[in-house]
Amino acid sequence: MSKTISTTCPYCGTGCGVLVTPQVNGEVKVEGDRKHPANFGRLCSKGSALGETTNLEGRLLTPQIGHIPATWDNALDLVAEKFRAAVAEYGTDSVAFYVSGQLLTEDYYVANKLIKGYLGTANIDTNSRLCMASTVAGHKRAFGTDTVPGNYDDLEQADLVVLTGSNLAWCHPVLYQRIAAAKATRPSMKVVVVDPRRTATCDIADLHLPLRPGTDIALFNHLLAQAHEHGAVDSLFVREHVSGFDAALDTASSTDVAVTGLSDEETRAFVSLWLASEKVVTVFSQGVNQSDHGTDKVNSIINCHLATGRIGKPGMGPFSVTGQPNAMGGREVGGLANMLASHLDIENEGHRDLVQGFWQSPTIPKNAGLKAVDLFQAVNEGKIKALWVMCTNPAVSMPDAAFVRKAISNCDFVVVSDMFASTDTAKLADVVLPATGWGEKTGTVTNSDRTISRQRAFLTPPGEARHDWQIICDVAKRLGFENGFDFDSPAQIFREHAALSGLASDQGKDFDISGLAGVSDEDYESFTPTRWPVSANGRTKDRFFADGEFFTSSGRANMLSVSQPETTIHETNTPFRLNTGRVRDQWHTMSRTAKSARLNQHYGEPFLEIHPEDAMSLGLRPADLAVVENTFGRNVLRVLVTDRVLVGDVFAPIHWTAQHASNARISDVVAPATDPVSGQPDSKAAKVAIRPFAPKWYGLLVSHKELSPSTSYWAKSQTTTGWQIEIAHDTVPKCWETFARDAFDAPDADVSSVLDAAKNHARVALHTGGQLIGALYTSDRPVSVSREFTTSLIGTNRPGALHGRPSVDQPDPGPTVCACFNIGANTILDAIRTQDLLSVQAIGKALSAGTNCGSCKPELAALLNGARGRAAAE
Repeated sequence: MSKTISTTCPYCGTGCGVLVTPQVNGEVKVEGDRKHPANFGRLCSKGSALGETTNLEGRLLTPQIGHIPATWDNALDLVAEKFRAAVAEYGTDSVAFYVSGQLLTEDYYVANKLIKGYLGTANIDTNSRLCMASTVAGHKRAFGTDTVPGNYDDLEQADLVVLTGSNLAWCHPVLYQRIAAAKATRPSMKVVVVDPRRTATCDIADLHLPLRPGTDIALFNHLLAQAHEHGAVDSLFVREHVSGFDAALDTASSTDVAVTGLSDEETRAFVSLWLASEKVVTVFSQGVNQSDHGTDKVNSIINCHLATGRIGKPGMGPFSVTGQPNAMGGREVGGLANMLASHLDIENEGHRDLVQGFWQSPTIPKNAGLKAVDLFQAVNEGKIKALWVMCTNPAVSMPDAAFVRKAISNCDFVVVSDMFASTDTAKLADVVLPATGWGEKTGTVTNSDRTISRQRAFLTPPGEARHDWQIICDVAKRLGFENGFDFDSPAQIFREHAALSGLASDQGKDFDISGLAGVSDEDYESFTPTRWPVSANGRTKDRFFADGEFFTSSGRANMLSVSQPETTIHETNTPFRLNTGRVRDQWHTMSRTAKSARLNQHYGEPFLEIHPEDAMSLGLRPADLAVVENTFGRNVLRVLVTDRVLVGDVFAPIHWTAQHASNARISDVVAPATDPVSGQPDSKAAKVAIRPFAPKWYGLLVSHKELSPSTSYWAKSQTTTGWQIEIAHDTVPKCWETFARDAFDAPDADVSSVLDAAKNHARVALHTGGQLIGALYTSDRPVSVSREFTTSLIGTNRPGALHGRPSVDQPDPGPTVCACFNIGANTILDAIRTQDLLSVQAIGKALSAGTNCGSCKPELAALLNGARGRAAAE
């Protein structure tokens, strides 16, 4: 057995510590790091499955030019030549980088240094623009700089935690479990969830406020007005440390809270809890940020904390939780188009001179660059001649994604650095460069509470893959910038980054890790999680603003006068409001998580949540397929009928790509509307029409190998034995057995079947050498067979393939509920019945379900309640 390595999870912004131990058989053992201050040993389902995602299946192992293997020298020479030529002929603003919150800080730093300090343009933006740019803008308006005031300990010390626009249970499961554990220990602690959807996070809520989408400002303006009316304003704190209170209060007092759609009882309960709790933490995430007025939403929350003095002290403050592992690190190095490194301002001449002098670079841009949506608009207009995309997939994740794909396709030159050449974006590139991924690269990341942690390599880079910082430096040297990019290691880059932060601190900025500027290679290697600031003069802070000192020119915080926009009236041709977001067990565009079979079992297919009343009016039944469309694009999704969404609202996940489904890139129907301050797109309010997708037949394929169906609908996911592919089509094959042979590319397989042509019912099993290699199930309705059972038969000679369900002596585990331990609903229900289990804790003790990340606990509770209800009725 190899040495155990401490590293950091590459998924959400929680920044959990992970212990990994490579095994002699090539597998990787993964467990939580009990010493890490973010998670204390906890991991979510995705983190627990990291060892299942490190295989080389699908990896890009050599550079490609025109999708043909090439040498590194030829590929890098071409990249440098194209960027040099674009700048020479069209000017510095003709080139752009689009980067990612999944880059390590050291990668991010050299990318920012190259494009801003040496190529001379600020046209570098990041997919973090899509998730937290409104928070950055809100922080800067209120505090003078992008400062997160508190830390994770505040979540456990609070009397009241308000979760707004944040499905913490699924998107930051470890933070959710920290709150749940604190609440269990201290039952007086209260939790409020503000969300139009009833999500899994509501399981621990004392109050759920299902406000109308987009009306957050009205709620928090009402809270501010009520704080004043009830004498809860901290007058001394406001008088000495806050500007703008009167104007903010005037606007708040004129806001009609009724637009939220909440009852008077609900709003009174919320106000009463908030004002009666001295220690309040308001956690906010994408439901706040991803809006065309997201920055104002952020400031409406901050206003309430500033007015009541609930900031800078243990257990209180506004708290943004980031979506990506290094969104914070990207903010620190200036990875956004409107920032310089170390939280310095690109519009400030003194800051520009400081950075340029420190870098000794030939130039520095005087103006902010193009933010993400504008950047791809410029690409489409031909203003950007050379584009470099690093570690992200904008062809899927950007709003109006079909437009973005067209823009990338039409760009003169596109280079993509990625682990895979099969992403929707990489397929459009002229040059694709093989980059290392988690487990192969080393550097630092910063989590949502400003804790810097190490990611460490424990695997050898496969093939010819190189680290992102090396690739960037190699191109920089070919452009003639050897002196600025003569780095030998991430530690050397980190030291330069830390030294620059000390100069920024002298300019009155918050970000300061100058105390780490002299870290040795050995100390860097043994680096333990450290929360900034770490100043050369020894200054540290767990929480900012306890002293009432802010980073504005006046030293006072700013309260902003923010108004609730008019709520959008649904148009006749697009009567539904689409909310997009994440599911529990997948990450971004699934290039990593889809490799884990058990992570695919919870939701293995793209879906649309729709209220029963809306489903009925549209003629949609559970498990039907629906078309979701508008002028921007069209999707086909599986219907999930649920009262978790409001009437008129629908929800769909963001993860599926052209690799995994025929037509489920949900950003295709998201309009490119942005917040005017932050430039962040609104991904929560797409106007869409919905109608039934009416195929002639539905089907399911289970196979020992990946298939590429030619049906009008398909969605595929990897299983422990092969692949599961949901299909549907608008024409009926002449012969189902022939269709099955063609689908599985198995002309010589032994075939057995049961057919009913009148109902388009077919069950076809294909065997080779006595073992099942594939099975096809079709019907004129969505196919009703046990997916778990049928996939388990692949590669065996066990009976039951044609029946599609296990016999009495073969238990069917049912749909997966607990991905951590791969436990199905039927197994849980059987244990509830036979063992007389009376609580979620009892289920965990009996089956282990819910005892790791805990994200499935709401579903366990629902199964338990359903079983109790049925028992009571019998």
